[in-house]
Amino acid sequence: MARILLLPGDCSGPDVVIEGVKVLSAVGRRFGRDFSFKTELIGGAAIDAHGVPLLPRVVEEAHRSDAVLLGAVGGPRYDDPKATVRPEQGLLAIRKGLGLFANLRPVKMLDPLVGSSPVKTELVKGTDLLFVRELTGGLYFGKPSETRETPDGLVAVDTMSYTEMEIERVVRVAFDLARKRRRKVTSVDKANVLENSRLWRRVAERVGKDYPDVTLEHQLVDSCSMVLIRAPRDFDVIVTENMFGDILSDEASQVAGSIGMLPSASLGRGSLGLYEPIHGSAPTLAGKNVINPLATILSVGMMLRYSLSMPEAADVVDRAVESTVADGIRTKDIWEEGMTLVGTSEMGDAVAGRIVM
Repeated sequence: MARILLLPGDCSGPDVVIEGVKVLSAVGRRFGRDFSFKTELIGGAAIDAHGVPLLPRVVEEAHRSDAVLLGAVGGPRYDDPKATVRPEQGLLAIRKGLGLFANLRPVKMLDPLVGSSPVKTELVKGTDLLFVRELTGGLYFGKPSETRETPDGLVAVDTMSYTEMEIERVVRVAFDLARKRRRKVTSVDKANVLENSRLWRRVAERVGKDYPDVTLEHQLVDSCSMVLIRAPRDFDVIVTENMFGDILSDEASQVAGSIGMLPSASLGRGSLGLYEPIHGSAPTLAGKNVINPLATILSVGMMLRYSLSMPEAADVVDRAVESTVADGIRTKDIWEEGMTLVGTSEMGDAVAGRIVM
């Protein structure tokens, strides 16, 4: 029996996690696999209940699980920039606690959805790229990170720090994945300005020599942001540091038509992974049965592939999603004239139904 830890989180997080469980249950029926589910708190929900965004015992529970499915954290109640306790700290803490250093964010343009992208059809059609984002270093974790009183006023300090080992391990993940795809890695940095990026580029070059069958190219982050919109098909695997990967993958979501279509997997050394949509907590959509659950459902597909050793089931989930949107079943964010508009739970039902049939 596979043990799945559910961390629904805040706002719309529980809405989409329910649909992920629905799809896992359908997979279980089709493939004769049993899943057990345990639910814990993270983010604002944990702050409300316990005063902290993540209890240590939740990390321990995650270590005893085969995979973690997370909804989202955060919301307007917790947006005070002066707050010392914030929901996002729970997300950072579980990633760090589980040693999840590589965040995989695939961006694939499904043919039936080319009309939903704000980018021209001839540019986005056929896009199939994969971000590999370093997850436990850089500005989000560097110390010191603080605001200081000085004679000239307040000064804010954030520290960007990477070790050679941190860079190498995530770059190797990118090269290994590229070998299973189109054998091209684009390493994104800001080496013309940042010392961190100069080390990043040096390590990427060294690692690349171990993969003579994979092409390595370097691109500055500002240039990459332009090419993502102008020629997204040029990319295969993009590897980059924490903040750049966060920003660029959100930008790329518009290539795919909606941020509601983008899943993610956070992985470390072993098979345990954390799976979540990249769209955030969407507080204005919470509880209204309108948010798109497909990013969460596709994250379940990644869970089946990377943590549960069920690649055939992962393919079935992916095909069920593609079949659903091809049949014109759409949530509001990807709806077009002539399509069938459905809510969150109805979309989950439609995908699950195509899995068990």
